[in-house]
Amino acid sequence: MKYNFTSVLDRAGKDALAVDMIGSSPKAIPAPREGFDVIPMWVADMNFPTVPTISEAIIRRAEHPLFGYFLPSEEYFGSIIHWQERRNAVTGLRREHIGYENGVLGGVVSALNVLCSRGDKVLVHSPTYIGFLNSLSNNGYHVVSTPLVLDADNIWRMDFSDMEQKIVENHIHAAILCSPHNPCGRVWERWELERFLELCRKHDVSVVSDEIWSDLTLEGYHHIPTQMVNEDARQRTVALYAPSKTFNLAGLVGSYHIIYNQRLRDRVDKESSLSHYNNMNVLSMHALIGAYRPEGHAWLDELRQVLTGNVDYACGFIDRRFDGVKVSRPQGTYMLFLDCTGWCARHGKTIDQLLRAGWEVGVAWQDGRPFHGPCHIRVNLALPLSRVQDAFERLDQYVFNS
Repeated sequence: MKYNFTSVLDRAGKDALAVDMIGSSPKAIPAPREGFDVIPMWVADMNFPTVPTISEAIIRRAEHPLFGYFLPSEEYFGSIIHWQERRNAVTGLRREHIGYENGVLGGVVSALNVLCSRGDKVLVHSPTYIGFLNSLSNNGYHVVSTPLVLDADNIWRMDFSDMEQKIVENHIHAAILCSPHNPCGRVWERWELERFLELCRKHDVSVVSDEIWSDLTLEGYHHIPTQMVNEDARQRTVALYAPSKTFNLAGLVGSYHIIYNQRLRDRVDKESSLSHYNNMNVLSMHALIGAYRPEGHAWLDELRQVLTGNVDYACGFIDRRFDGVKVSRPQGTYMLFLDCTGWCARHGKTIDQLLRAGWEVGVAWQDGRPFHGPCHIRVNLALPLSRVQDAFERLDQYVFNS
């Protein structure tokens, strides 16, 4: 491979929440016991150096010693249009359809503030990204959960009959779609999106589609933008994207929405502007431009190979060695969502005891209960394979088969 996905980088003291929060204060996450270093597998960022063109773009701009007020450049908008066309086969995207957001969750809230009234109920699939739950409740919305269910092939699917029932009974007019899905890792097929969107059309439900993971499909899977399913979807959907998950840029801040419906777009733009805080950072703009260069496409293609290999290794190891632990192999993202119900019951352990056992040997994984996984653990696999192997060997020796 041309790019570096094997070096183990020391992130301590380099502004990395995933590492610096561990053992840093009495209220922080406890450090592992002596003899074990931390393997960060909880916060959803990556432990790979990003594509060099991002750093080059930032350094090049930083060499000019003025950082005053600015306008987004034509290159910024052109980079997004070209990226979406090449990666997602998007057609008809123009500059006026693109709007800046400080973050995807802020964009979700701005869209809901336009589509709903505070106190309204919003449909969300469960298991659910914790950011949706917190953002909606903090802004006065009520989450109505519709379950994803595992089919005979161990693949998470939407329950369309439950969705329709919840929409009708709760008078719902807005739904959040996570595509690809976090934490389950589903890359929705076209027929699934079509059925979901037909329900939304039938009951006049607007869609807020979080597609921040759209670039991170595993090999053999391809993301279908919600807005590209049909013209009705194009007009009723607010879609949210960012280079932050793809290229590990969360610390720079910067996302964008795509809205084709002019009336909806004008209202969301107005709502986003009301705080006078939703403004782009000039270095963030140049980071996106650097990310979306040809080198970024090549880097991402290699990353997808690496993540696919990590998922294959981890799922195979779980199947062979972790009796009582279930996992549906993800099709996108770099997260696993482990169902530990059987293991805990068999060994008389609680999920808290299991989580603590992993943390004690340096496997920094994440409680799945806030994601609506009752006995689940979320695991980040965006690390060099050597670190993934080390983590699973520790879990085998000291946790699941001790």
